Amino acid sequence: MQKGPEYFVEAAVQVLRKVHNVQFVMAGGGDMMEKMIRLAARRNIADRFHFAGFLRGKQVYEMLKASDVYIMPSVSEPFGISPLEAMQMGVPSIISKQSGCAEILDNVIKVDYWDTNAIADAIYSILEYPGMYKQLRENGLAEVNQITWDKAGQKVINIYRSLINH
Repeated sequence: MQKGPEYFVEAAVQVLRKVHNVQFVMAGGGDMMEKMIRLAARRNIADRFHFAGFLRGKQVYEMLKASDVYIMPSVSEPFGISPLEAMQMGVPSIISKQSGCAEILDNVIKVDYWDTNAIADAIYSILEYPGMYKQLRENGLAEVNQITWDKAGQKVINIYRSLINH
């Protein structure tokens, strides 16, 4: 429920009204999976919407490598490492403003998780505008390559030092 899968399905419905040569894949499992399969069937997109189940290790990177867009419409996500993995693979990403990683990432499209129109518009734009795709791909990859544990640790140390000095 926290991952917002129903918003992803509804955005897919909107995209498929405009573009027909698109396939959607929902990775992961959980208590809403059966409900999402039924929702895709009710919305008549079952032939364009695939449920991969939980992916591990190499499977994750193979799926990302085959993807044109990554979407994380999480209702609640303390951080969310998967957009970083997508960006690392050069996949333009759409994340919810409500996710923790939205605070640190700039080269992604940020939307409210509940705004399926904005999610659909972002997906459509990335798919249909090569310049936008290229910019998000290149800038996202450059951004994620600058994120390191050393830099994160140094920020925490600097915060502590500034608090001690006050």
